[in-house]
Parts: sequence; structure tokens; C-alpha cells
Amino acid sequence: MADLAKIVEELSALTVLEAADLSKMLEEKWGVSAAAAVAAAPAAAAAGPAAEEQTEFDVILTGDGGNKINVIKEVRAITGLGLGEAKALVEGAPKAIKEGVNKAEAEELKAKILAAGGTVELK
Repeated sequence: MADLAKIVEELSALTVLEAADLSKMLEEKWGVSAAAAVAAAPAAAAAGPAAEEQTEFDVILTGDGGNKINVIKEVRAITGLGLGEAKALVEGAPKAIKEGVNKAEAEELKAKILAAGGTVELK
């Protein structure tokens, strides 16, 4: 360990130009590039969060598409709301129809609203 501490001290004393020259010499000696390692690290970090797939969705009614009556009927069927509540929900769009549903159910509900003439968004 004492040898490593000595190396760190010596490297800390280098000027920027000397450090750049050292980097080039090590790249030539070992046949590697410091830039490649630095470029690969952010790409690997970015891939981690992207691999997580969303499992719960909110089905948001964004509009009635000019087919208010059909959309109200479909919202009533989906939510079990009464006529007045379903009408208020449709007229107050954008509003959530269902929250925290799985992907298959969210896609099914989206298809039903689209078939009724409404517009919907999954979040």
C-alpha cells in the first residue's frame, strides 16, 4: 500500500500537460483508450433505468371526440358510475377513468374509449 500512496502523490504533482502525456503513453503501452471507457460508462448507466418496464397505468380520458353520448355510455360501463357522474367525468376531461391497472387492462380500456369515439392517454 505504501507504494500505491507514493504513486498517487507523484501523479498529483503532475501538470495537466504531463498528465495528458502520461495518458497517451499508457494507452500506447496497454493498447486501450481512456475515452472508450468513459464513453461506455454513461451508455451502460442509461440502459439500466430504461430496462425497467412500467407495470401500472392510469387510463386518462382526454376528450369525447365529438361523440359525448357514446363516450359517456362507455365510461359508465367501465367505471360503474351513474349517468350524472359519468357525464361530469367526460365533460371535465382530461380525467382519470381508472388508475393503477395492468397493461393489458389499460390497453383494453383504451380500445373501448377509442371505439366509442373518445380520446384517451395511458400514463
